Amino acid sequence: MTRIREVKTNFTAGEISRDLLGRGDLRAYENGALALRNVFINPTGGIARRAGLRFIDTAPGDGRLISFEFNTEQTYLLVVTDLEIGVYAGGYKEASIAAPWSAAQVSQLSWTQSADTLLMVHPDVPPRKLTRGVGGTWSLSAWNFFTGDNGVRHQPYFKFAESAVTLTPSGTTGAITLTASAPVFEAGHEGTRLRVGGREVEITDFDSATVVSADVIETLSGTTPTIDWEEQAFSPVRGYPATVAFHQDRLVIGGSREMPNRLWFSKSGDLFNFDRGEGLDDEAIEFAILSDQVNAIRGIFSGRHLQVFTSGAEWMVTGDPLTPAAVQIRRQTRIGSVIGRHIPPINVDGATLFIARNGKEIQEFLYTDLEQAYKSTDLALLSRHMIGNPVDMDYDQKRRLLFLVRDDGKFAALTVFRAEGVNAWTLHETAGAVKSVAVVGDEVYMLVAREDAYLVEQLDDTLALDSALSGTVGVPATSWAGLDHLEGRDVVSVADGLVQDAVLVSGGEIELETAALEIEAGLPFTHVVEPLPPGVLGAAGAGRKMRLIEGIFRVQDTQALRLDVGRGLRDVALRQLGTELLDAPPPKISGDISVRALGWQADNTRPLWRIEQDMPLSFALLSVVTHIKVND
Repeated sequence: MTRIREVKTNFTAGEISRDLLGRGDLRAYENGALALRNVFINPTGGIARRAGLRFIDTAPGDGRLISFEFNTEQTYLLVVTDLEIGVYAGGYKEASIAAPWSAAQVSQLSWTQSADTLLMVHPDVPPRKLTRGVGGTWSLSAWNFFTGDNGVRHQPYFKFAESAVTLTPSGTTGAITLTASAPVFEAGHEGTRLRVGGREVEITDFDSATVVSADVIETLSGTTPTIDWEEQAFSPVRGYPATVAFHQDRLVIGGSREMPNRLWFSKSGDLFNFDRGEGLDDEAIEFAILSDQVNAIRGIFSGRHLQVFTSGAEWMVTGDPLTPAAVQIRRQTRIGSVIGRHIPPINVDGATLFIARNGKEIQEFLYTDLEQAYKSTDLALLSRHMIGNPVDMDYDQKRRLLFLVRDDGKFAALTVFRAEGVNAWTLHETAGAVKSVAVVGDEVYMLVAREDAYLVEQLDDTLALDSALSGTVGVPATSWAGLDHLEGRDVVSVADGLVQDAVLVSGGEIELETAALEIEAGLPFTHVVEPLPPGVLGAAGAGRKMRLIEGIFRVQDTQALRLDVGRGLRDVALRQLGTELLDAPPPKISGDISVRALGWQADNTRPLWRIEQDMPLSFALLSVVTHIKVND
């Protein structure tokens, strides 16, 4: 018989697809796992039970979370729901603001921030800016494009009608009528502006599809029919900006409902002035992305260059500085971005991560000095099953984790350490459905649908339960209140360090059998660690029976280890050290735990051991050494 010693020192390849069960030659096979659920992978390679979720507040309904960072010390969480924005600071609701976006529109909301102002856009709703004023007052107002002393509004204009369509003014000043040679007007044009021969007028009344009444802002040059006219680019008729960003001291608008492939750049240093003037270096810039494919703009990101992510490709806008004469746009890759909702691209270690149009890939968009161009790499190539259909994502710099929310309510976490080549995926589940995620400073917040309620919750390293609350009292107590958000549900608690049986929440309270000074109560979740089958079997002879002789598990600060080596799940760590779960909290164990195993296994696609534990106690696994015997 052949005896094999296999050492697993890290999990830096994360959970990989079962499609790779035949690729024991890959490095990812050596450092990966078959299942990593509800655990985080450290950049150093070990894994630990993920942090719990602390209950913050109940949201009015479904929506999305947005980070607003006023400065390094003042950070806010925005909870955008149906016609409302909730503002949270330090876990407490500070303000509630009426908003124009319905629940159905929130998924296409795009935003960017400059100092104390957050610009928010949607292709069907006039753009808004959210500001935090003196004294902490919040206001949501409409954008105001720069208006000169002569009343001229310096906003983008475009001729949507056919080029041959003429416009005939009835006069050159005052109140006039404009007659088009083809039906081009709608009732929604009331209040919008036109430029006729380069002079501005404002429509006051819709008379018919060919005739409107207007007030002259700038004296017109004549009353003869002219093809030289255009209307404001953003209006109820033509739609509004789809995406927005800041780049090189310019406000950049990417796409709109009627012009999805067009880019507008404001004047340099004058963010709401889009006057193209004479094309001088500091004046506004405007152009369309034209190619052999659809290029609806889905995201823009200001990095080393302005990166433009469209439905069919990725582009680089160059110009240092950007000027009307020097600006250039070049296609870099042909991946395409997700179109069902707006998911902003995110910078991680100098690379820009975006969701591919097929909803199955996380692409890393990275500039290479050698090629002087960007390339895209799929970070989920070996773990495609983890991606699902993403609906939101954000990056936690402190934990080096990219959080990806899927449409099935689960969320994946990618440990990213590009300098060390670490791209490791894990999958996470909770008793509900995660809808959105946002990282505010060093804190991670999630919007979670639990039964009939939508809850705002915060990832908390001090907790081991979800939707949880913790508290302390000066005198031991058996009644603990404040759990109204979990009314009618069974919750698990850890009282004075001891895990209690599940109890029903009634009237927002739970009753413990034994009084306690300190408690954590919430919903349990189960973490699972399941390795890949031994990769050495190719050399030893695939298809032969094998058995695990011994497994040595190196743990750190672990209070419970429930392990299956072929005889069912058993608590091995505590019993091995002679400790029982009686009147004292379980100690945190660090070191090697040896487990012997018996029994032959004929299926070489099954793992030799499995960790599965819902006990809300600490767990961290650093490495595993297995001794295996193969039947010759």
